[in-house]
Amino acid sequence: MPIFPPSQQRTRVIGPHERKPVPERVPDATAGNLLRRYRPLETRATGGFGSVEICLDARLQRRVAIKRIPLTSPDVRTTAETVADALAEARTASMLQHPNIVSVIDFTYDTEYAYLVMEYVDGMNLEEFLAAVDGHSLTYDEAACIADALVQALTFAHENGVLHLDIKPANVLIDRNGHVKLADFGMASLTSAAGFGGARGGTIGYMPPEQLRGDAVDERTDIFALAAVLYEALCATAPFRAGTPADSEKRIEEGVLYPSDLLPDIPENTEEALLVALSPDPRGRMESAAAFGDLLLPGLGHAREGRRSLAALIARLTSDEEDTDDAEPQGRAARTWELDPAEGYLGSRTEHARRIACGVLAGAAVAAVSWGLLGIMGPESALARAAAALAIGAAAGIAPQMGSALIITGFLVIMLAGTPLLPALPLAALACAVGSAWWLVWGRRDAPASAALAVACALVSLVPDPTLAAPFAIAAAGCLTAGSAAASSMAVGMVLGRLVAALGAGGGMLDIAGAAAALADLPLLASAALGAACATGLALLLARAWQRYLDARGSAGYIPAYLVPLAAAIVLLCLAHPMEIPSLSPLQWATATACGSASSIIVWIYMYLFGYRK
Repeated sequence: MPIFPPSQQRTRVIGPHERKPVPERVPDATAGNLLRRYRPLETRATGGFGSVEICLDARLQRRVAIKRIPLTSPDVRTTAETVADALAEARTASMLQHPNIVSVIDFTYDTEYAYLVMEYVDGMNLEEFLAAVDGHSLTYDEAACIADALVQALTFAHENGVLHLDIKPANVLIDRNGHVKLADFGMASLTSAAGFGGARGGTIGYMPPEQLRGDAVDERTDIFALAAVLYEALCATAPFRAGTPADSEKRIEEGVLYPSDLLPDIPENTEEALLVALSPDPRGRMESAAAFGDLLLPGLGHAREGRRSLAALIARLTSDEEDTDDAEPQGRAARTWELDPAEGYLGSRTEHARRIACGVLAGAAVAAVSWGLLGIMGPESALARAAAALAIGAAAGIAPQMGSALIITGFLVIMLAGTPLLPALPLAALACAVGSAWWLVWGRRDAPASAALAVACALVSLVPDPTLAAPFAIAAAGCLTAGSAAASSMAVGMVLGRLVAALGAGGGMLDIAGAAAALADLPLLASAALGAACATGLALLLARAWQRYLDARGSAGYIPAYLVPLAAAIVLLCLAHPMEIPSLSPLQWATATACGSASSIIVWIYMYLFGYRK
């Protein structure tokens, strides 16, 4: 839900005939009382439109940045009502709270200036950064880091009815840890109302034609400016920078040089995203910042590596000359131990943590299933059998998709070798059809889905009671995968695990009748059906909790997800013994509760180690 009342949303699309009420206050006294709390330390930026002072908050003993914005221009006559409207709009927009948006601590004004008290970002803005680095451009990893942060910031702002309308490199701040934040929400209207800047208060070179002409603006206006900033950051040239709005609009109509002409190895989707977003006609652009990010980011680079690179460079560029040699190692050491809840304890240290965990799970599960299958018709030597199982597991760990294919193929080969051909054919045809269909749709493309199937298969083939194995399989499938992949991997894995167990019990012989008898088991059917539903539900809860976390609403949304395996274990016990529920022994209740609790703890551990990101 938006964080502002409806009357305060989408303030930038309101027509000039609609006005906000003039705030009733005594501005001089209020501004004076507030500003006495801050002690100036240094001036960071000065210009025709305001200045930025770094100050010490005497009450909280922290640094803040105070932007002083003149409310009148000597060249343009403005009315008190126009300025008051702009002040009200700027105050509303500055209330946005998001990890990638510079937080505003307070906002006040007097008869001559407005004062924006903001969090202090210890680092550089993108304009300064590009001017200081070799080539005056970003690497693909660095661009991915900055683009991802800005897309998230704009998506959040637009969902809450606020446009930026002055996205430019100077408003993109990067701190010493590589965090990227977008500044100056709500300042464009104040710029325009006070008589400074171009049309609608934006910056020539980053405004699209509709903003240059003073026409209606919407989310697509910000998307154009974001694309212009990223184009400049990647290609080391600002394509629309000009001396006048008319010259800038002419350049926009002529179009930009294709990024691939400057960067031959730029991903095709990234180039397409930039060209679409820079369309002169807003109808040709994406409808949302999220859609722009979805097209731009895949394959562009590794955002986490980009953040490390930005942090190292910022540390070096902002340090004193005598500390230059030490700045980069110190920055790296600080980042090495920085815990990012979105990435988790291990994910904060390496971006490959999830991939490694997926491979380890897949390898261990495939090795366990292979051990069982090799015991039917494999080598007599336990050592040779273990070596073969470990080798197969290692291959599955490297490529989990191969592991799921090996399990299905191994089952079919051993079943056909140990069962007379005619009785074996119906089961072989059915198993081959289902297994191939699952692998072609999910297994070959999605390594986590293959890992989830292998885990479910291994658990059911090794644990006689499927209701005790199911909670652990639910935890694996729900954490690793999402949607239909979670449900199908869970169900197919459990059925395959029971068939593997039946094949072992029959000494390698299993026909269609034996398979039907093995599968006609209420606990198994209940576990497969409810397990598939619970795995999908767990994945959905984790995805929803991740979105809430991105919306700065905390991590409490993960609590229901942690409880899913425990609830599933209790329900499965009742479904598997519907007639005996009153007479279930305390041991059965305790065992089911223990398995469910352990599975819920596994989900929590996964979140801690690999982060909230879904």
